[in-house]
Amino acid sequence: MASTKPHHIVAMPYPGRGHINPLLNLAGHLSTRGLLVTVVLTEEWLGLLSTSPAPSHPAVQFRSIPNVIPSEHGRGNDFNGFLDAVNTMLEKPFESLLESLDPPPAAILADTYLSWMVPVGERRRLPVYSLWTMPAAFFSLFYGFEDIFGGDSTAGPEEIDKKLEQHVKGLNLGDVSSVICSVTPKKWALKSFFWVRGAKGVIFTSVYELEPHIIYSLKSKLSCPVYTVGPCIPHLTLKDKHGSLDYIQWLDSQPINSVLYLSLGSFLSVSVAQMDEIVTGLHESGIRFLAVARRATSRVQAKMGSTGLVVQWCDQLKVLCHPSIGGFFTHCGWNSTMECVFAGKPMLAFPLFVDQPLNCKFIANVWKVGLNVKEEIEDGNLVEGKAIAKVAKRLMDVEGIECKEIRKKAVELSEAVHRAVEEGGSSYCAISAFVEDVFGSV
Repeated sequence: MASTKPHHIVAMPYPGRGHINPLLNLAGHLSTRGLLVTVVLTEEWLGLLSTSPAPSHPAVQFRSIPNVIPSEHGRGNDFNGFLDAVNTMLEKPFESLLESLDPPPAAILADTYLSWMVPVGERRRLPVYSLWTMPAAFFSLFYGFEDIFGGDSTAGPEEIDKKLEQHVKGLNLGDVSSVICSVTPKKWALKSFFWVRGAKGVIFTSVYELEPHIIYSLKSKLSCPVYTVGPCIPHLTLKDKHGSLDYIQWLDSQPINSVLYLSLGSFLSVSVAQMDEIVTGLHESGIRFLAVARRATSRVQAKMGSTGLVVQWCDQLKVLCHPSIGGFFTHCGWNSTMECVFAGKPMLAFPLFVDQPLNCKFIANVWKVGLNVKEEIEDGNLVEGKAIAKVAKRLMDVEGIECKEIRKKAVELSEAVHRAVEEGGSSYCAISAFVEDVFGSV
């Protein structure tokens, strides 16, 4: 601690918005605790960050490696190819970059899904801390894969559903099939979890109070320390001034709890047909809305009419914390879920894939801070507009008994998360413990 040289760690996220943002927010926290953090990104992602608002801290610096993987634009067209490239092409340029860092890093902080990172640390004699940017419950599913899913043997669906129900209330095989039944994603995930056993520690962007039983269980199973440092969202910048924002001015003019915010993520969003049903349903409900539609702003605005506002981008956490927002229509990405929990607002859960169905179970079945829109599916795979209008009205009926109970639980959960990030709280102390561990490794 008395050393005049900064304690330096090099951090690398999986190249996706939902992984990069929490790492950057965590890096900001670490920089305020005395660590110099070098974040390594592809040249493309460094360019993308330069064009969008991101937390800036003097002790967080950026370095880039060549674009040896497919572009972020259109990666969903060959997601398996993208995964193969991330797990086979990034290792060599990253390791080469390590040699040029000054001061030399004392540790590596890397996304769990970078399956090659622990071997790099072993060759370089650097401790590797694994960063998991989804719920701890999803980590637990892969860590206990053989026990839950039978490994190479064939466990029956009923047996698997029983184990999943014990894991998270309401969870079933269908909720995790997008990963479990997909050959390439499962292959690389299992390889990552083989190597995670060699990590110096596992860092979760969750909050202990949100998943206490899961975290407690993982602490007993993992042979390394566990740190719950979430939520890794930009809550420290909430008071920053961003000038005159049209959508904030519009929200300022709306009644309290009257606006439903709609955003379905930046990657592999819903089909055009499903989006049309969502738009139709919200329009028919008569509920005010603020919607993010990155590539179809004018089209969605035309369908929505004058009951709301459609934008290409917004400061999501600032929007969710605005008093006019009464609910969040969400795809249940973990970062979006954490932002809404922090803001204390109820959710309409519309999960798409990977961890999102599990997150939906937390929202609707465990925390009981929202409603599962997909329970309204009757025929085919589409949720029809009339069903969406019905469930939206239930969530936004501020005088209804169901709505009042959901809002009460949302506020209670928010208060627990706020306590966790305050000095002495579970997340605050976990970050301190991690920093002390890095100091001790120098």
